[in-house]
Amino acid sequence: MIPRFKPSLGLKEFSKIFKFNANSVKKFEKEFAKTFKAVDAVAFPYGRAAQWAFFNAIGLKNSEIIMPAYTCSVVAHSISLSENTPRFVDINLDDFNMNLDKLRRTINESTRCIIATHTFGYPQDLDVLEEIVRDAEKRFGHKIWLMQDCCHAFGAEHKGRTIGTSGDVAVYAFNISKIMNSIFGGMLTFQDQDLANKVRIWRDENFKRPSILKSLKRRIYLLTVYIAFNKLIYGFTFWLQNSTKLLDPFTKSYHLDDKIHFPPDYLEKMTSIEAAVGLVQLKRYPKIIEHRRKMANYYSDNLDQKDDWKLPPVIEGATYSHYPVRVPNKEEVMSVYLSKGIQLGEVIEYSVSDLGCYKHIGDDCPNSREASQTTVNFTVTK
Repeated sequence: MIPRFKPSLGLKEFSKIFKFNANSVKKFEKEFAKTFKAVDAVAFPYGRAAQWAFFNAIGLKNSEIIMPAYTCSVVAHSISLSENTPRFVDINLDDFNMNLDKLRRTINESTRCIIATHTFGYPQDLDVLEEIVRDAEKRFGHKIWLMQDCCHAFGAEHKGRTIGTSGDVAVYAFNISKIMNSIFGGMLTFQDQDLANKVRIWRDENFKRPSILKSLKRRIYLLTVYIAFNKLIYGFTFWLQNSTKLLDPFTKSYHLDDKIHFPPDYLEKMTSIEAAVGLVQLKRYPKIIEHRRKMANYYSDNLDQKDDWKLPPVIEGATYSHYPVRVPNKEEVMSVYLSKGIQLGEVIEYSVSDLGCYKHIGDDCPNSREASQTTVNFTVTK
């Protein structure tokens, strides 16, 4: 069976299980910043914990933070758990990104931050986004922080500009479904050294050293991933995940969409094994992106599509965390491909604004709802 995604892991990552990996977190921060053109980078146990820590480090509370409705629910959870309120903006159906005209109309005097998600690796228009922030700051007379959510878009570019170099801060996440991974983990990157120092100090004062047990669990998790995604075993892995609850502790417990929560170890820093794997992945990054771009072009030229399918754009600078196709009969399409031994993915199965824990906010986002109900993802991994 061809899985909906497969982490790009090799023997070098596997070998880190058996090593001490001293000082690997600091090395990972330094190399990550260098790779993605940042002044500095600060590591965290999860991307959501990184966002939450940033809001706390700058003292942002009791404010509105704008985000797209069609993205991972943990973005909204990080806002809520930092004692702020998420506001949801609908997307464009052509590139799945936040509609910037609607963003402009949503900003109000309570807005203190905007999170721009570059969904599926498609870069937002940075020029327009930055103009909107500048205009809003002049209109309301206060700082509006701009966070680039790069979890789908490591190194994506808009008109030659790396998206993570725009705004005040960029956030990345490294779980096994991401473009590159460090088992778990997250990172914030900065263009302002003083701001990076402020966030690092707050992290060091509020996050604990990872326990030996956590490091052991991460090693076991990595070993399990190697086994689970083996081409001879993945069919059994698929059965376990869809027909039993045995894998729930490794999957669903970290990601409960309709419950505002964080994993229990979110205040433990990134482990040395995670950073060591991340360092190896950084070296693989150019080839990983090259392959994803080739796959996107291949699908666009060769996918046996129906007349009512909507293929995504292939554009310069995109990183293609996924290849999303909108179809009118999602369940049927997934079933047909599964019968051929091909698993299609559902990355975002909801509009965050429709989840029970956020519906009271009242932001109706019909395009996000439609995308969640019609989008399947073809694998772009080897």
